[in-house]
Amino acid sequence: MLVAEISFAYLLKRSAIFLPFLLAAFPIIFDKTGIPLALFSIGELELIVSQNGMLQFVSLAVKAWLTVTAAILLASTTSFTELLQAMRSLKVPPLLVAVFGLMWRYLHLMVDEVDRLTRARLSRSSTSPDSRSRTGGTLAWRARVTGSMAGNLFIRSLERSERVYQAMLSRGYDGEIRALGVSAPSRKEILLLVVAIIIMCLLSFLFSLRTG
Repeated sequence: MLVAEISFAYLLKRSAIFLPFLLAAFPIIFDKTGIPLALFSIGELELIVSQNGMLQFVSLAVKAWLTVTAAILLASTTSFTELLQAMRSLKVPPLLVAVFGLMWRYLHLMVDEVDRLTRARLSRSSTSPDSRSRTGGTLAWRARVTGSMAGNLFIRSLERSERVYQAMLSRGYDGEIRALGVSAPSRKEILLLVVAIIIMCLLSFLFSLRTG
């Protein structure tokens, strides 16, 4: 993070995306096999927060946060084209790499389509001078319009994908996207990689001594 000159606040804000996924692991803290830390009663139901469950939950949360943070660092310091080239060098299936590349390239077009559909809906919705009243119809009307927009977006995406695929075939596409080779790493990058490997080996050795 320091080498890439990325602020901790930026990483913390972006990594908050993993918080909703921790809700699925939240019941772990009520593991009854460890030392009880707290007791909560909800009617006839008693919930015991154990030390073992709390440690497992905290460990899972830290691992999830580190994983998301590493992904954010990678995406913030490496262009998507270089990521695709690295995938090819690591022998990732070419079809999967092509799907990733096309998905990223045309995702912005889909966002533009959603913006146009939203503007079209707003232009056809009446506006009430009373700010306390909801505009654009009832909740059922909004749900119906949103469903129609989603279906319209799906059809447009399908039609656009067919046109793009036909255009690719006409230009000689055979299932693999050609790209230039990956440039050789600099001395600074090699040094950082060696230092990272040494640190990981030391941490693994210390952890094995502690658990052993």
